[in-house]
Amino acid sequence: MKLILSDKPLNLTLSEQDGIRHVDLSALKIANCVGCFGCWTKTPGRCVIRDDATRVYPLIAESDAVLYVSRVRYGSYDTIMKTMLERAIPVQQAFIRIHHGETHHYQRAVAPKQATILAYGDLDPEERSIFEALVARNACNMNFVSHRVLFVPESEVDRHVNEWIEAWRKS
Repeated sequence: MKLILSDKPLNLTLSEQDGIRHVDLSALKIANCVGCFGCWTKTPGRCVIRDDATRVYPLIAESDAVLYVSRVRYGSYDTIMKTMLERAIPVQQAFIRIHHGETHHYQRAVAPKQATILAYGDLDPEERSIFEALVARNACNMNFVSHRVLFVPESEVDRHVNEWIEAWRKS
């Protein structure tokens, strides 16, 4: 499955046969992670907060390709995207391993992913650099086999996403 996770409504042309899911996070009710680690101790693999995030993180885990569409604020994902990615912690286990000389969590049945982050916003070169570094650091914990960050003007987000959908259809 391929997944488009966006922080705003998008004008997309998708059909059931595409094997592509789109989740508009701005239309969902997603609370902040409270750091209770209940998803590791009380209900392993499931967040104890019962809101829309519990329908989204399984999609993230099972997808083999992801396209995250997010405004960049202060060198990071915008609030709703960052909140959802933090709430996806149930897809990892509490156990630690050494991976490429660093400590990382074991994944809980998470498909390896080809990831593209479509970033938009009024960004200066330093903020772009900070965001690229953040995505690179997160890549191991998100089980990205490869990743790239594309910066686009907000007015061109829909066009770029639809081009990405066409490329996925052809692959």
